[in-house]
Amino acid sequence: MTVAIDFPTEIQHLRNTYRQISAVTDPDALRAQIAELSEQAAAPDLWDDQDRAQEVTSRLSHAQAELARVEKMGERIEDLEALVELGQEEDGADADAFLEDAAAELEKIRKDLADLEVRTLLSGEYDQREAVVTIRAGAGGVDAADFAEMLMRMYLRWAERHGYPTKVLDTSYAEEAGLKSVTFEVKAPYAYGTLSVEAGTHRLVRISPFDNQGRRQTSFAAVEVVPLIEQTDHIEIPENEIKVDVFRSSGPGGQSVNTTDSAVRMTHLPTGIVVSMQNEKSQIQNRAAALRVLQSRLLLLRKEEENAKKKELAGDVKASWGDQMRSYVLQPYQMVKDLRTEYEEGNPSAVFDGEIDGFIEAGIRWRKQHELDD
Repeated sequence: MTVAIDFPTEIQHLRNTYRQISAVTDPDALRAQIAELSEQAAAPDLWDDQDRAQEVTSRLSHAQAELARVEKMGERIEDLEALVELGQEEDGADADAFLEDAAAELEKIRKDLADLEVRTLLSGEYDQREAVVTIRAGAGGVDAADFAEMLMRMYLRWAERHGYPTKVLDTSYAEEAGLKSVTFEVKAPYAYGTLSVEAGTHRLVRISPFDNQGRRQTSFAAVEVVPLIEQTDHIEIPENEIKVDVFRSSGPGGQSVNTTDSAVRMTHLPTGIVVSMQNEKSQIQNRAAALRVLQSRLLLLRKEEENAKKKELAGDVKASWGDQMRSYVLQPYQMVKDLRTEYEEGNPSAVFDGEIDGFIEAGIRWRKQHELDD
């Protein structure tokens, strides 16, 4: 059986795409960054400041992985070309075997190149940052609270699949089931740029497990994604603009999990932004975590105000994102569909188990296209 593929043309397409990706990722700059970070990581006093040490080692690991990913892709294209040449030099069954292997590898490289290309689209000011994700139950009562918990698990499972560390900062449990809200960090480079396309209103349609008459219920949950603040951002908040309340942490059903007033609720008076933290062990730690998330939200708010001003000056007042961005339908049919990109999956169980890369990649490409159109 002869594999009917124009390999020279296909390989040239791969090379062109790879060349564009290399131009954006800049391997030489990555090597220079790795050399600098390696020098910092070798400093004998590095771990005297654990936060600084973790930042350096994390950035170094990411840069090394990024460079290896780009270099490996170039090697795979070279190996594919060699495999095709072997197939063309052979006759009969041996030739077919080589060319069939080449066809399979061609398809794999196409997919992996597409994944690599998506990363190059994350060029926003804060896209390289780690992310702080907050999920809040919306309309729909206990079903909405349950939906919020399903979304939390979906994102944590997605992060786990990719090997991204996460840390739950605050959890507010609903009385009957599920969550009123939850805030967690995804501690990986580009987590913000990647997950920011998930921000918006999510909608669930299903037969409610909490309705004894088995009626169909529609519920909503809001997802907020902000970039994690860094020391270089200089978001100064005057003390007189912050109101801090302390209270006791609690678990599901009001069960006390802390006998001291260690939980912190921080309110930014000028904007009304409220941040609660209760998952750290001490009030000091919860206060620091709350301030960090508050600074992150103010950073994003400042950026949004700048963008709004630019759009106003340009005479562009149309919204980029709709309120309802994705529907998860479990009844009367099974479908998860993004209403912006039209991307859809027919297996909601897999989606809720963290298989959301297709939605994220489609969202990143959709956003980039809208930025170019604007």
